[in-house]
Amino acid sequence: MTSRSLVLPVIVIAQFFCTSLWFAGNAVMNNLVSDFGLEEGALGILTSAVQFGFITGTLLFAILTIADRFSPSKVFVACAVFGALFNLGTIYPENSFLSLVTFRFFTGFTLAGIYPVGMKIASDYYKEGLGKSLGFLVGALVLGKGFPHLVKALTADLPWESVILLTSSIAVIGGVLLYLTVPDGPYRKPASRFNFTALFSVFKHPRFRQAAFGYFGHMWELYTFWAFVPVILISFQGIHPETSFNVPVLSFLIIGLGGLACVLGGYISKDFGVKRTATTALFLSFICCITSPFVILSGSEIFLIAFLIFWGLVVIPDSPLFSTLVAQYAPEESRGTALTIVNCIGFAITIISILLIEYLRFLIPVEWVFVFLAIGPGLGLINLIINPRSLSEIKS
Repeated sequence: MTSRSLVLPVIVIAQFFCTSLWFAGNAVMNNLVSDFGLEEGALGILTSAVQFGFITGTLLFAILTIADRFSPSKVFVACAVFGALFNLGTIYPENSFLSLVTFRFFTGFTLAGIYPVGMKIASDYYKEGLGKSLGFLVGALVLGKGFPHLVKALTADLPWESVILLTSSIAVIGGVLLYLTVPDGPYRKPASRFNFTALFSVFKHPRFRQAAFGYFGHMWELYTFWAFVPVILISFQGIHPETSFNVPVLSFLIIGLGGLACVLGGYISKDFGVKRTATTALFLSFICCITSPFVILSGSEIFLIAFLIFWGLVVIPDSPLFSTLVAQYAPEESRGTALTIVNCIGFAITIISILLIEYLRFLIPVEWVFVFLAIGPGLGLINLIINPRSLSEIKS
C-alpha cells in the first residue's frame, strides 16, 4: 500500500500513462491512411470514433453506476488493460477501415474507466485540496493526449507501430501500478446495489446542477479550440502570406502548456476559492473567443502566438475546478456516477461544437468563426452569476 503522500503522484502517473491511448491513433494517422489505403475522409471519422467511444462508455458506466458499485482501482486497471489491447489492434496488418474504426471506438470506450474513474479515486482520498489534486490529474490528461505526438517525433526513424506499442505498454504499466499501490480511499462510500435513478437524481441538487452546467459551458469551447489551433495558425498564414509558422510545434506548445495551467489553477484556488478561480478562467477564455477575429486580422505574428498561448492557458484550468465542485456537491454514494455522467454530457457537447465550427468555417470568413466558441463560456457564466449563492465558496 502506498503512503498517503504518494497516492496523488501515483494516480497522476497512471492517468498520464493511460490517457496516452487517447491520441495514439492521431499521432500515426497519416501512416494508417497510407498503409491501409484509406480515403482522406477517414481522418475525421477515426478521430471522432474515440470521442464517440468515450461518450458511449461514460453513459453506460453511469447508467450501471460502475464506479460506485465496484472498486474504482479494479475498474481502472481492467480498462487500462483492455484499452491497451484495443489500441494494439490498430497495428493488425489485415485491418480494414471498419476494423480500425472499431478498435478506436473501443479504445475510447475503455477511457471511460480511466479519466473519470481517476478523478473518482482522487475524490475518495482528498476532501481538502481536491481542486489541487484534480488540477494535477487534468494536467496529466493534457500531457497524456500530447505524448503520442512527442513519441512519434522521437521515433521518426522507427516503424510507426512503435508508437502504438509504447503507448499500449505504458497504459498497462499505469493501470497495474495504480491497482497495486492505491486501494479504495477512506472517503469512498460504495453503492450497495444498482441504482438507475442515480443517473438523474444527482441533477436535483441545485449546487451540483450549477457546477455541472458551468462545466458544460467550458466543454463547448475546450476541445474545439484544441482541434482548431492548427486551423487558426494556417488561416493566419493564408490571410498574411508573409508569415510562416512551424504549425505542429506551436500547436503542441499552445495545447501542452494547459497542463501547467491546471496545476497552477489548483494552487491558486486554495486561496482564491474553487468557484471564483473557475469563473475567472471561464471569463478570460470567453474574452479570448470574442476578441479572436481582431487578433487574427492584426497581422502580428508575435501578438497571435502570445494570444494563443494565453488562450491555451486559460481554456483548461476550469475543467478540474468544475469537476471539484461536481464531486463536492454530488451525493457520496453517487459521486462516481455523477462525475461519469457529467463527463459523458460534456464530451457529447464537444462533438456538436466541433461539427458546428467545421461547418461555419466554410460559410463565413474563418477569422470570425471562433467567436461562436463564446456561446458555451457565455452561458456558463450566466449560469454561475444568476444564483451566486447556489455554489457556496469552497477552498481547494
